[in-house]
Amino acid sequence: MTRPDPVPPQSKRACGASSLHLLLPGTPEALTGGTRYDVRIAEGLRGLGWAVDVQPLDAGFPMPSAQALAAADAVLAALPDGALTVVDGLAFGAMPDVAARHAQRLRLVALVHHPLALETGLDAAAAARLQAAETAALGHAGRVVVTSAHTSRLLADYGVPASRVRVVEPGTDSAPSARGSATAGDGAAPGGPIRLLCVGSVTPRKGHDLLVAALGGLVHLDWRLDCVGSLSRDPPTAAALRERIHALGLGQRVRLLGEVDAADLAGCYARADLFVLASRFEGYGMAFAEALAHGLPVLGTTGGAVVDTVPADAGLLVQPGSVDALRRALARLLTEPELRRRLAGGAARARARLPDWPTAAARFAEAVADV
Repeated sequence: MTRPDPVPPQSKRACGASSLHLLLPGTPEALTGGTRYDVRIAEGLRGLGWAVDVQPLDAGFPMPSAQALAAADAVLAALPDGALTVVDGLAFGAMPDVAARHAQRLRLVALVHHPLALETGLDAAAAARLQAAETAALGHAGRVVVTSAHTSRLLADYGVPASRVRVVEPGTDSAPSARGSATAGDGAAPGGPIRLLCVGSVTPRKGHDLLVAALGGLVHLDWRLDCVGSLSRDPPTAAALRERIHALGLGQRVRLLGEVDAADLAGCYARADLFVLASRFEGYGMAFAEALAHGLPVLGTTGGAVVDTVPADAGLLVQPGSVDALRRALARLLTEPELRRRLAGGAARARARLPDWPTAAARFAEAVADV
């Protein structure tokens, strides 16, 4: 390939500012929060006139095999010198040696949704290995984009200077207000069960086990729970959740719907009276923002960035990992309709402040254009 004549650095930045390579683990069709963010930002950048090349990496990240690392190295090696290259943090933090080999040749950007070592279920040794790897990898990034101010603060423990970090929160699509169980056209009558909605892949970090345990002590109240989210990302966790639901006698009250399409998810939101998610940690909490966009009162935890995403007047947030705290908050929300109405009002006010995806894409473009 014929290379262009050398140009001054400033001109080179201007020429490359509208072209970007995005590398993400797994397929772009995956319905995880991180992948949805990546894909929506790519779409938004294209809408701004950028040329965006999306390339999948092995789905085994952040625990890649030697073959996965070699394949990632080959993808980066094939990119032209000076290419603006954004690598999703699920992969970037797990390939410090690969990043080191290309740091001087490419304009590397790490897109960190949350630090790898903070994933729930890791033993101390695995967490330490991931933190060491991510610390080394981030040292080779010319820019680090994070999805919340909370995550930005966490990166101080990874040796990343604040001057290299940019916060670009996810966008949120506008949505109609939830109509609730009694008015959603599904046959429910006033005074019927209160419909709870939980959206998130069934993994240890999302806390489905805590939520079900809390609800197991509230069988005297009239409620139903729909859980939307992948049941295949962590099959042992999903199997354990099914067993727990059966053991507590909640099989007729809790539905595990798995991944659903956009129309079905919209229907779930429309019928819901309350959004519940007992995450042990969130780097931002896109599902919480979507619940606010539907004007739903929220029950969540103070894990990670949730306290920044959900305003105090829109939800009740309890200590992560506490079944008792969850149960007490659920009891209040299930028995105090005025509390639900007040929090729904706060959610409706909060949604007016949520950035949309075009705004998020414009902020992302600004964050990476001068790398």
